[in-house]
Amino acid sequence: MARDPYQELGVSRGASAEEIRKAFRTLAKKHHPDANPGDKASEEKFKRVSAAFDVLGDPEKRRKFDAGEIDADGRETMRGFGGGGGPFGGGGYGGGGPGGFRTEFENIDLSDILGEVFGRGGGGARGGAGPGGGFGGFGGFGPQRGADVRARLEIDLEEAIQGAKKRIAFTDGRTIEVAIPKGASDGQTLRLKDQGAPGKGGPGDAFIELVVRPHPTYRREGDNLLMDLPVTVYDAVLGGKVQAPTPDGAVTLTIPKAANTGQVLRLKGRGMPDVRGRRGDLLARLVVTLPERPDSQLEKFAAAWRKERPYTPKRRT
Repeated sequence: MARDPYQELGVSRGASAEEIRKAFRTLAKKHHPDANPGDKASEEKFKRVSAAFDVLGDPEKRRKFDAGEIDADGRETMRGFGGGGGPFGGGGYGGGGPGGFRTEFENIDLSDILGEVFGRGGGGARGGAGPGGGFGGFGGFGPQRGADVRARLEIDLEEAIQGAKKRIAFTDGRTIEVAIPKGASDGQTLRLKDQGAPGKGGPGDAFIELVVRPHPTYRREGDNLLMDLPVTVYDAVLGGKVQAPTPDGAVTLTIPKAANTGQVLRLKGRGMPDVRGRRGDLLARLVVTLPERPDSQLEKFAAAWRKERPYTPKRRT
């Protein structure tokens, strides 16, 4: 049974989506197997934080976990059998709190339980770093599970915002469908249970690291998106309406009179979703832009203006 995902990531239950993502990124980078070759403890920690983020990084799963509808492994819970001080956690069998009962007998995975009691060999968790894994210190006690597999999956920013389904191919010829959650972040690792290499005791897991491709227009900052929005000189001086791109399609944006480069206009609810599905904002930074080709009338106007109405621009900090 997995630990409380909040404890695993070292965050409070009231932590924001960005705090959860930041905690996961820090721990995943520190304990990633590629950065700690042969370190079984780091590999085990990497798997645990990945499993924790699989729950807390998904708004719906986090809601269900907070409501007690699923456990830390993402399995549905069942309540109603009282008890206190049982051998499987505080407040009754399964640690579901007073009167809680968090284990579905028909879905018990005995090899998982044995693995928790004796400790799995190989990678220190289900499947280990090599095929079969086994239970550490007991030399193949019980059926051995298959190895975990890892892969990287590139996605577009729009797919990270809206969520998507993508197929990924493994070197053994298998392809599986991966559900990208809304609000997915660069470096986030998804855990797909039982999608790893086959074994006599069942398959291992698949860990999919998401890579969000750089976007030509938007930059992510927490749950907000930032972009530069070019505006003409006459719209900057007189004000006007321009078409502004957003991840959901173009919208009409009103440019105020006397707008200047660096001024930021906010489009509410056009940014990234948080764990509760609420979206951040899109911040459009105005960039006053001259015509690409020289304009003689504009040059004459500017020459007269510089002579008659000189001014010194304020330095922006």
